[in-house]
Amino acid sequence: MTDKPFKTTSAAGIQEDSLPFKLFQKAKRFGVWNPADLDFTQDKKDWETFSEQQKEGTLRLISQFQGGEEAVTRDLLPLIMTISNEGRLEEEMFLTTFLFEEAKHTEFFRIVLNELGIYRDLTEYHSDTYRKIFNDILPSSMERLVHDQSPEAVAEAATVYNMFVEGVLAETGYYGFFRSLQHINAMPALLEGVGNLKRDESRHIAYGTFLLQRIISEHHHIYDLVIKKMEELTPLAIQINQEGMEDDSEEEKRNTMNFTQKQLSTRMQILGRSRDKRLEEIYKQREDEVGMEEADAVK
Repeated sequence: MTDKPFKTTSAAGIQEDSLPFKLFQKAKRFGVWNPADLDFTQDKKDWETFSEQQKEGTLRLISQFQGGEEAVTRDLLPLIMTISNEGRLEEEMFLTTFLFEEAKHTEFFRIVLNELGIYRDLTEYHSDTYRKIFNDILPSSMERLVHDQSPEAVAEAATVYNMFVEGVLAETGYYGFFRSLQHINAMPALLEGVGNLKRDESRHIAYGTFLLQRIISEHHHIYDLVIKKMEELTPLAIQINQEGMEDDSEEEKRNTMNFTQKQLSTRMQILGRSRDKRLEEIYKQREDEVGMEEADAVK
């Protein structure tokens, strides 16, 4: 058994000005919303007025989020164990909130389906591309950490999990929810929950960005590996978008693809800047410097 020294009783204490610890504080303040408290009365009324096409489009999004949230809940533990074994206490403290929130997101989408009376198998909405990502690429990259905690392995896991699944696919999914429901003023509880999820995930992406910045700062060659991995994943993001936009107008398709490309570009720009940052600067960044939205980064 590894003899791990106690940090909080040492002279070092907790690194309270570090970004991971600040994210932990944010999670305590903003991450404790309860999906079971949402009132779906109006959502059920709205659902009954939807056309079959609207129902199909909404169910596709919900089913993909439901499976995705279950996957990221299920697959996160190896990263937490890796960070814990490295003795990075502040990061581990934040990651405890990370896992709690992913489990809560899984609960949220199941509550939505229950409230709408949807109990049939929804895996029909999971395409081959979707299954390749969530049944192959994501679990493989995370499970690798069980036997390989190298900088390359951790960077691959963070790239797939945080940069791609959360930073590109999930963000595009939120965009889809708001685009399809907000402008018709429908399903307020679903949208409120999705808004809460988006705020939670903003912290998760911020941590993943920090994690990759930290690794790139210490091992400069990792940046090229991250770029290569994102280039491999980008066609899958485009493909999964196309599969879900068959009934959309050309303008809607174009707007969604532009949004996805913007997310990809933003993540890479932030990581690119880390090559010129010292490790101390990376630890002491503000939340907005790692891409958190202004509303989420307010102290």
